[in-house]
Amino acid sequence: MAKSLKNPHYGELKTVFLDRDGVLNKKLPEGRFISSWEEFKPLPGVAEAIVRLNRAGVRVFVVSNQRGIALGLYSIADVEAIHHAFQELLKAHGGRVDGFYFCPHDKLQCNCRKPLPGLFQQAAADFPDLAPKTCIMIGDSVSDIEFGCRLGMSTVFVEGEPELRKPGAEAAREMADLCVPTLAEAVNAILASREPTGQQK
Repeated sequence: MAKSLKNPHYGELKTVFLDRDGVLNKKLPEGRFISSWEEFKPLPGVAEAIVRLNRAGVRVFVVSNQRGIALGLYSIADVEAIHHAFQELLKAHGGRVDGFYFCPHDKLQCNCRKPLPGLFQQAAADFPDLAPKTCIMIGDSVSDIEFGCRLGMSTVFVEGEPELRKPGAEAAREMADLCVPTLAEAVNAILASREPTGQQK
């Protein structure tokens, strides 16, 4: 049976959490890391999808694991520069990300590397009204989907390009509430789920 986005809290959706690489921008092959804006290639339709969430009154957070910092491949400042440039790109389209949160640590060194909950806790410190039942996590890896599931969020798995998927994609597909090819289609489903029954277009 095809999955659909389960949203028992109709009308209460307030926040969408987005993974970065593979959801917002083209992912590099496994083992390679994006270290500069020049390497950051936004995927088609991403800016427009975020603008649609903004206009619907839904907050947008980006949460990502940035292990390359711990490996010495780039710095926290490099990541912040990428996020600033992406924010400027969104502004040119009339959109924005409400918060960027990322884990700079290596494996097993912290509480903020997804699927652990630290990045959600950081966002909740900035936005005290944040509640998992009014959130959706959109990601392209099993760690993203597990992050959302552990916290009690609805989850959407972005299939992305088959040759660039991380190990565990099948498990993520089974675990997620919904599977879609792109962020744009995820946003279509999310906004449709907010419509009352019988009024979906």
